[in-house]
Amino acid sequence: MAGRGWPGEGDPLGGPPHRSMDDARMQPGGPGYPAQPGMPAQHVQQPGGPGYPGQHVQQPGGPSHHVQPAPAEQSSLVRPYAVTGGRTAPRTQLAMEALVSSATSIHHDLSTRTPEYQAISALCRQVRSVAEISAMLRIPLGVTRILVADMAAEGLVQLHQPQLNAGKPDLNLLERVLSGLRRL
Repeated sequence: MAGRGWPGEGDPLGGPPHRSMDDARMQPGGPGYPAQPGMPAQHVQQPGGPGYPGQHVQQPGGPSHHVQPAPAEQSSLVRPYAVTGGRTAPRTQLAMEALVSSATSIHHDLSTRTPEYQAISALCRQVRSVAEISAMLRIPLGVTRILVADMAAEGLVQLHQPQLNAGKPDLNLLERVLSGLRRL
């Protein structure tokens, strides 16, 4: 009689027996396999497993308990390309060492602006570099450049770009950087 494709039956064409997901769960070490003879099976809700926030876990021989989610860090759920409107380059060339200061007063209403604009404006009450803004807000550097350039175009921040002598880097700056690297 030909097999019906049930778990454990051989393939009518001579292939290996068909295995279902239930078979895998009852294999030694699987989530439904008892940890020790005579002990109840371990129960884990899918997806995830022990240690995932909000998951119900029953350990062998022990009471079940609910794992509490860890406090989430404050972060944006918006993707970087959505924040920049899909742009990948700033409208104006902006060096990562360029200094940025807020052009708005503390009393200026930024409530209609995006949270990123508000955070950048608050940070730039003290002069900061584009790289510092990126690191402090945990926003990718490219996204930060675009946002800062947009804010400068709207007059919300002032840019203080590094000066290059006819396209050549400042030798004093390079020497200070090299000296700092050697001290590390």
